[in-house]
Amino acid sequence: MAIYLPQSVEEEQLALDELTPREIVAELDKYVVGQHEAKRAVAIALRNRMRRQKLPPEMAEEVMPKNIIMIGPTGVGKTEIARRLAKLANSPFLKVEASKFTEVGYVGRDVESMIRDLIEIAIEMIREEKLEDVADKAELNAEERLLDLLLPAMPTAPAASEGSTVGFGTQPMLLGSESSGRTREKLRQQLREGKLDDRMVEIETREKNMPAFEIISNQGVEEMDVNIKDMLPNIFGQRTKKRKMKVSEAFEYLIQEEEQRLIDMDQVTRTALERVEQSGIIFLDEIDKIAGRESGHGGPDVSREGVQRDILPIVEGTTVNTRYGMVRTDHILFIAAGAFHVSKPSDLIPELQGRFPIRVELKSLTVEDFIKILTVPKSSLVKQYIALLDTEGVKLEFTPDSLEEIASFAAKVNEGTENIGARRLHTIMERVLDEISFSAPDLKEKEVKIDREYVGKMLTDIVKDQDLSRYIL
Repeated sequence: MAIYLPQSVEEEQLALDELTPREIVAELDKYVVGQHEAKRAVAIALRNRMRRQKLPPEMAEEVMPKNIIMIGPTGVGKTEIARRLAKLANSPFLKVEASKFTEVGYVGRDVESMIRDLIEIAIEMIREEKLEDVADKAELNAEERLLDLLLPAMPTAPAASEGSTVGFGTQPMLLGSESSGRTREKLRQQLREGKLDDRMVEIETREKNMPAFEIISNQGVEEMDVNIKDMLPNIFGQRTKKRKMKVSEAFEYLIQEEEQRLIDMDQVTRTALERVEQSGIIFLDEIDKIAGRESGHGGPDVSREGVQRDILPIVEGTTVNTRYGMVRTDHILFIAAGAFHVSKPSDLIPELQGRFPIRVELKSLTVEDFIKILTVPKSSLVKQYIALLDTEGVKLEFTPDSLEEIASFAAKVNEGTENIGARRLHTIMERVLDEISFSAPDLKEKEVKIDREYVGKMLTDIVKDQDLSRYIL
């Protein structure tokens, strides 16, 4: 159940170490409907991280994260709970499908790539935080550079010594630092007011001129994580090229350049490595797809038990080599999830089972849950469609009985076909509003009310025809 909602400034400023498990659950309730047991489990896991940080270093080193397995059908909120938890904790978060990995030595992604990907996410996360800190300084620096470019292009008086005056007709003009200073400030004012946005300036831009070549190796792509430019800096030097662009475009380009200069990427990398090691969260989806032991069919199953054995040391705690340095995985929190329709958690190898001590079962969504999902979140589906059609001048209104009917249809189709949880609401809503969305620009009557009868008219025939509903809903 992926519901992406913006957080307010107040929510972002919540002091994490002051959040009790009850308050963490309350925060998660704003975005995910139901699933109280799963929220409790992740809230306790997060609170234990905070408790660990207050322990003496010797003791903290021994306290391992309590990894979690979430069991439940698709679309009930497993991913969203983990994603929202990471956002609340300001932790680097990565979602990966366990079924995408293959055993080491076979073609495909190896399990260590998840740690490398998490590092990249953390670096970008820290870089964005640093950008906010230097944004004002970067803008001022870019403004000064742009004024330096603009001033020579401005009409100037004949050259004279500093502080002297030259006559233009009968009006003397003061030259020198005072005059140029006034001109610069006047130009700055015009620049800030946007009066110079369409003027053309010529600036030097950096070209990324890397030659194209291919490396053939029996190792995975992740293993070949070599920065050729760092190895051979003299061969692949950065070239500059003069380009003409509008002042507004040049200003944005120069701001970006100044931001890069002001940010210490070595410090960003060090902070990112530390944050990954201390508070990283990896969501291992589809773990049920790799559950199962080797069968006697005559050959290894490279994406099942072999992958489990490769994942084990990562979850257990090991050191992974990345292009940014060595990363320890001892205190990364792993949240695994799967439907477990065919297999069960006990089908995982015993060593891996032992590394996921907390197990919670997520319940299938009811009609009442669907109604809440449609209406309660700040950017719920109903609110999204009302806002979208409002751009066409159409005022859309849903009656309470229409929402009950939509929720009822979603539950009925989930029972009759494949249960895809809250994602079914997207297909149902699209079908209900198909006609209105298509003809919205041409509608003469701009106020539209969606009631139970309208929902029934749009959906009854499809739901009755089981074969058709399998394709359309």
